[in-house]
Amino acid sequence: MAPSSNIFSLLALLSLLIIPSLSLSKTPCELHGSCDPEPDCTTSQLDTFATTLKTTLSEIQKALSLLSKFTEFIPNFRQRTAIQDCVDLLDLSSDELTWTLSQTPNSGVSRPVFPATGRRKNDVATWLSAALGNQDTCLDGFEGTDGVVKELILGSLVQVTGLVGEILGMVKQIATVPLGKPLSGAGKQLATEGRRLMGGFPSWFPSKDRRLLQIPVGGVAVNATVAADGTGNYTTVTDAITAAPDHSEQRYVIYVKKGVYNENVEVKKKKTNIMLLGDGKDVTVITGNRNFVDGWTTFRSATFAVSGNGFIARGITFENSAGPEKHQAVAARVDSDLSAFYQCSFKGFQDTLYAHSLRQFYRDCDIFGTVDFIFGNAAAIFQNCRILPRKPLPNQKNSITAHGRKDPNQITGFSIQFCNISGDPELFPTKNSTETYLGRPWKQYSRTVIMQSYMSDVIHPQGWLAWQGDFALDTLYYGEYMNYGPGAGLGGRVKWPGYRAMGSVEATNFTVSQFIDGGLWLPATGVKFTAGLSF
Repeated sequence: MAPSSNIFSLLALLSLLIIPSLSLSKTPCELHGSCDPEPDCTTSQLDTFATTLKTTLSEIQKALSLLSKFTEFIPNFRQRTAIQDCVDLLDLSSDELTWTLSQTPNSGVSRPVFPATGRRKNDVATWLSAALGNQDTCLDGFEGTDGVVKELILGSLVQVTGLVGEILGMVKQIATVPLGKPLSGAGKQLATEGRRLMGGFPSWFPSKDRRLLQIPVGGVAVNATVAADGTGNYTTVTDAITAAPDHSEQRYVIYVKKGVYNENVEVKKKKTNIMLLGDGKDVTVITGNRNFVDGWTTFRSATFAVSGNGFIARGITFENSAGPEKHQAVAARVDSDLSAFYQCSFKGFQDTLYAHSLRQFYRDCDIFGTVDFIFGNAAAIFQNCRILPRKPLPNQKNSITAHGRKDPNQITGFSIQFCNISGDPELFPTKNSTETYLGRPWKQYSRTVIMQSYMSDVIHPQGWLAWQGDFALDTLYYGEYMNYGPGAGLGGRVKWPGYRAMGSVEATNFTVSQFIDGGLWLPATGVKFTAGLSF
């Protein structure tokens, strides 16, 4: 059905409103506190940087105001859902740009609850990397529609994306302090202001949380209990999360007793520092069946979605039970910065775990799926996990990862370390006829590394799968380091320009301490981790 003239007018107006009134200076400039000022870093350049951020934020707010009104005019369910995705994603971009603005001098931004580690350049590059990708996810949601709405908003989103890309490019040029080095001078002082004086841990991970994930469930002090049998404060996970405090800087623990919870759960961005504590994998289960075939966007198909920063989960299974014939069907979607999953299970088929954006850590988890079943554009590390390809549909090929980095300045990627990549028992009878690959490039600068992991013979000797033709084969970044097992041999691997067998120096860049600044925030969560290459 064609959109009404009212819709067309609103969308046309939106495309005009988001055209930015300022362009960024091409000269690299220091963020306040990132390092000692350089001679070419003038007050004027800093002002331009901050002013452009403010202008972009203003235009995003105008877009949000208009987009939020569209759903009442759109009869098509998938289009309405895609528009709601865009509203949520632009809202996330607004937050990430606001956090960035807060790091500039005289920003006028009151101190927000934001997920900073104190390494300002890394923090800002992380937030901008996420903001850059959100508009692409918005547009992806219109797959399977008539394309009219997508085409009308495309120009506006491209303008926002272009601005954020320029800002990110400027930040990436700030190279006077190497990544991973401590700040000094004014930068050190400002970094300290972003933390409480409790051993250097971020304020949203209080010191009492350090052993939360290591002690028995019965020994954890909980704020709320969910029980399907009515013996807790709530019978659904959704109700417990809704009742949790907004913008909390203290850990809020929700104990989810054993049972199967058939619901779609969303931890919205205002629900910070939530911890979900279950009775164990396959004992506490949150399950749903939203999927692409039934009209949901991939983004909105998630059984469990979390945007609130500082999220922790322990001992829970997140499942999408739609089945392989329903295609894209997400079990969990994660947009939570500095989030950690410990002893959890993710079960689905195509697109099981959507590691969408920001910094994430997974330890001792099980991940099941078929096509692109670990995907997204986060900076995510998986340690000591079991990665279990399943039996796909006839004529389908399994691909474990599909990373979506679209710009070389984004500091994102998947790092799989100390993991066991084998297969679900149902796959074994057909492993000789089902090809299973480590990953394929979803976007132009897709980046994934596999390090110090076991690979069974389910892995195809080529290791990696092309997306379509020679797309991204020159620009992707795929690496392997010291893997072992019958599927780990490098002799038959692809010969793409973007593929490499890594040495120890290169591999170190993708460790917990270097890639996600894990040493600054993971100790407070209580989650086990290995900081470097030594197990």
